[in-house]
Amino acid sequence: MAKVPELEGCIADGESYQQAGQNIEIIMQQWIETAQELGREIPTPKTRSILA
Repeated sequence: MAKVPELEGCIADGESYQQAGQNIEIIMQQWIETAQELGREIPTPKTRSILA
């Protein structure tokens, strides 16, 4: 599983760490696009995604 603490609810998984890392990149982009569409603030990144 991979998650981005700064982006609430931004979590992805995959069959491997590599796949989870690839999936979180997609989910982060979708999260940011949705936030922009809704006029919400996008937090400044503090860390890279965390694979757990």
